[in-house]
Amino acid sequence: MAEGFGDRLVRRIAATSPLCVGLDPSAGLLSAWGLDDSPSGIATMAETVIEAVALVAAAIKPQVAYFERHGSAGLAVLEEVLERGRAAGLLMIADAKRGDIDATMAAYGEAWLADTSPLAADALTVTAYLGIGAMSDVMALASSTGRGVFCVVASSNPEGRALQEAQTAHGSSVEAMLLTQLAEANALERDRGAGLGPFGAVVGATRTAGSLDLSGLSGPYLVPGVGAQGATPSDVGALFKDVPRRSVLVNASRSILATGPDREALRAAAESLAGELAEALS
Repeated sequence: MAEGFGDRLVRRIAATSPLCVGLDPSAGLLSAWGLDDSPSGIATMAETVIEAVALVAAAIKPQVAYFERHGSAGLAVLEEVLERGRAAGLLMIADAKRGDIDATMAAYGEAWLADTSPLAADALTVTAYLGIGAMSDVMALASSTGRGVFCVVASSNPEGRALQEAQTAHGSSVEAMLLTQLAEANALERDRGAGLGPFGAVVGATRTAGSLDLSGLSGPYLVPGVGAQGATPSDVGALFKDVPRRSVLVNASRSILATGPDREALRAAAESLAGELAEALS
């Protein structure tokens, strides 16, 4: 069996930092960079970002929607971006947030996590509105190929609070239930020899420290909300003070991409935030 995603992530964070750079090639950002809103413009931005942060960040997270809006040409660029990032040593997280019934989720797994797929990433983001159980095939595929799954549990946007904090029939909140179910899946992986499980949770840095018990996941966290959404590295440190070292991957997109297209400016912005995050999570 391939080395698990959680353990690969721990090694990568140790070698670089807890920083994940979000690749969100919106029309506005492309224009600010002096690039056309086109597949070629996206390709240029992606190449520049990867070259600038490859030695600083642990991962790159392409937001799939910005590629999909250009149809097959955009997805072809995404295939190249995933390959280029892996060649540079980065972990590549496809931010696709797929969520459906079991048969459809199995197909999504084949698209994003199978060794033979041109869109294969190191990890995939998913949503669990149809239940964690519907993702059993995706999680099994991730386990067997050494890849990961990040389930949205407690998002950084305020619109998600009412649903995520709603009470289930068993009395726990939806977000707490999801954490428990992910922890149970990770426990099975740890029984097979994994150090850190491959099944992670997306938890926004904008959430209040102590409002959700994050200590028992035994898997990685993907953390949006730092920078443009207002959270700080100190907020991250307070929120994740009880989790294992090097299990937290913090995403920043606009606050770093806004410094481009100059590579040195991008690298400097990434290094500055990476250093602050490493200190906050030490």
